[in-house]
Amino acid sequence: MRLCLPRHVLTRATATLALALAMATGTTGLLSGTEAHALPVTDGSFSFSGDEGDYISGGQSYTYATSSQDHLNVSGNTDNRVITLSVDGANGDWWTLDLAAPAGRTLTPGTYTGATRYPFNDATEPGLSLSGNGRGCNELTGTFTVSAVEFGPQGYVKKLDATFEQHCEGFTPAARGEVHIENPAPPAELGLGLDIALAGTASSLNGKATFHGTVSCTKPVQVTVAGDVTQVKKRDLIRGSFSTSVSCTPGTPVAWTGTAVPTGSVPFQKGDVEVEGHATATDPDYGRQVTVDETVAVRLTRV
Repeated sequence: MRLCLPRHVLTRATATLALALAMATGTTGLLSGTEAHALPVTDGSFSFSGDEGDYISGGQSYTYATSSQDHLNVSGNTDNRVITLSVDGANGDWWTLDLAAPAGRTLTPGTYTGATRYPFNDATEPGLSLSGNGRGCNELTGTFTVSAVEFGPQGYVKKLDATFEQHCEGFTPAARGEVHIENPAPPAELGLGLDIALAGTASSLNGKATFHGTVSCTKPVQVTVAGDVTQVKKRDLIRGSFSTSVSCTPGTPVAWTGTAVPTGSVPFQKGDVEVEGHATATDPDYGRQVTVDETVAVRLTRV
């Protein structure tokens, strides 16, 4: 399969990789928390300007807004410590802004001083990074003020009002800007249910065991149902596994059927087996995999 990407996406990826390689000298750091799924900003704006001699801004001013057909995407991390804003301007500009509280703290309203370059900031320091259009700081100092912030589940960013000031390489010239984001109330997280019927069949023809049940969901998703099967007969330990996929829509449980093939030469037989089942789907709103487990004893009849 050939993957085609828009030119601005390829340009951003190439430039970001180059920046990462160029900046990864003399500093070390660890990312904290799990990045959430980036979502489009419904109503927002981002602007900044720089002093003469500031490397990032080039001494220019920049303004972007969803009302001007600029694309803004925002994500938090799951511990609500970091917010990342990416901007794709209608004119082809692209920028990324990171704001991070010190390790172990939630990003809340207040002023964060002594910020250094995220994600290489020390655990006790806040993190800040404005980069884009092929430019970034190797080291930086700065401060930012969060006037308002609201999170939802899984790092969903409902609201953000913040200002920042960044000095590249510790120089006096600075870039100063602000961001305003207003998104709808966060959608609920995906809920899944799994039911495994207590009766199955063992084929006398091929030794396979067949199981069935239902899955339920709170959003339309593709659900993978898989399971590991164990049966003990006399001195034989019989094992196998099954996997199947079904389309699930909210409101009505959806039936599934799976067939386990014995891993050895001994077939599944009439009697009890243990089934460790799992139903897995990706939450379309948060890009997060959701899994529910169910372990039951199933009675096989011979067919």
